[in-house]
Amino acid sequence: MTGKALDGIRVLDMTHVQSGPSATQLLAWLGADVIKLEAPTGDITRRQLRDLPDVDSLYFTMLNCNKRSITLNTKTERGKELLTELIRRSDVMVENFGPGAVDRMGFTWERIKEINPRLVYASIKGFGEGPYTTFKAYEVVAQAMGGAMATTGFEDGPPTATGAQIGDSGTGVHLVAGVLAALFQRERTGRGQRVNVAMQHAVLNLCRVKLRDQQRLAHGPLAEYPNEHFGQEVPRSGNASGGGQPGWAVRCAPGGPNDYVYVIVQPVGWKPICELIGRPELADDPDWATPEARLPRLTKMFQMIEEWSSTLPKWEVLRQLTAHNIPCGPILSTKEIIEDESLASNGMVVRVPHPERGEFVTVGSPLKLSDSPVEVRTSPLLGEHNEEVYVGELGLAVEELRELKASGVI
Repeated sequence: MTGKALDGIRVLDMTHVQSGPSATQLLAWLGADVIKLEAPTGDITRRQLRDLPDVDSLYFTMLNCNKRSITLNTKTERGKELLTELIRRSDVMVENFGPGAVDRMGFTWERIKEINPRLVYASIKGFGEGPYTTFKAYEVVAQAMGGAMATTGFEDGPPTATGAQIGDSGTGVHLVAGVLAALFQRERTGRGQRVNVAMQHAVLNLCRVKLRDQQRLAHGPLAEYPNEHFGQEVPRSGNASGGGQPGWAVRCAPGGPNDYVYVIVQPVGWKPICELIGRPELADDPDWATPEARLPRLTKMFQMIEEWSSTLPKWEVLRQLTAHNIPCGPILSTKEIIEDESLASNGMVVRVPHPERGEFVTVGSPLKLSDSPVEVRTSPLLGEHNEEVYVGELGLAVEELRELKASGVI
C-alpha cells in the first residue's frame, strides 16, 4: 500500500462558506488531514439553505467531506494560545476571511513565520491590491468583475451569471494548485511561503479566450460569432462555442427546458450532417461547402439542423450524430446528472451516509490518482473532533477541555 498522495500533511482549515472549503475538501480528498476550525457557533453554511430542520445543510455537507471539526473562539487569550499550537503543528493553513482579519487576531504573516517557518499560509480574497481590495466578494460579484458576465448571455439580453461556481469553487481549485506547488518547493528550501488567490483573478484566468477575442476585435469582426454587429467590446454570443469550430444548442423533441443537444460542426462533419437533415445537396453547394462559406450563415445553418433535431428526442439525436463521429452532447439537467449511472460508477455522483440526515448525494473527487483513490466520507458534526484533537493530539487534560467548553473558548 502506498497511502494517499498527501498522507502526513496537516491542514488547518480556517475557511467558511464555499471558496475556501472547496479547496480544503480537495486537499482532504488527496489524503491530507484537514482540521476545520470553526467558531463555537459553527460555519454559517451549516444553517443556510437547510432542507431539514436542525440538521447541517447540504450547502455545508457537500463542501466539507473528509474533514475533522474543532471549535475555537480565537478572540480569547486561551483561544489564541491554542491557535498558536495548532499553527505550530500544521503544514498548511488556509483562510478566506475579509482582508486583514487574521492580522487583527494577532497572526500576521511575520508572526506566523516565527511560530512555524515551514508553514504554507494560503488565503483566498475577493480582489488583489488596489481600488477593489475592500469590496465584499461573492460568487456572482467575482463573475461580474472577472469578465464572465459581460460575455455570457444573448446579444439582446442582460449580462448573465453562469451556473458553474467559477468564482468560489473555481478559485478553490486555483488555491489548491498554489498550495501543492508551495509544498513541493518546501521540499527543496525547507521554508513555507504565502499563497494568495483572488476570486476576480481566478475568474479572469478562466475567461482568457474572451481577452483573446478583445484583441482580435482590433482587426475586424469575429467571424465565428453569430452576432451581426460588433462594437469595441466582445459581445455576448449566446451558445456559440467561441472557438475555431462553430457550435450551438439545438432544440429536440418534445421541447422541454433541457431538450437540447449541443452540436459542433467540423469541416469533416458537414457532409454527414447534410445527409442527416435531409439536405445532401448542401454538401457541395459553394454557398455552404466550406467553413469560410458557412461562417456568415451560422444562424441559418443551425436553424436547418434544428428543423431536423426538433422532431427527435435528444438521445436519438445524440445517437445519430455520434454514429457519424460528430462532436455533440445532450444538455443534462441536474436531475439527469444526479441519476446518471455512469457518473455514479466513475465516483462523481456519490451517496454518503450522514449521522443526522441519513444520506446525502454529493459530487465526488474529479482528481483521479491511480495510487491515491478517494473514498468520500461524511462532513463532521460541529466540534465532533474536539477531544480527539485537543486531548489526544495537543495533550490537554479532559478536565480543561470541559472548562474550555463551559467558558466559551471552544
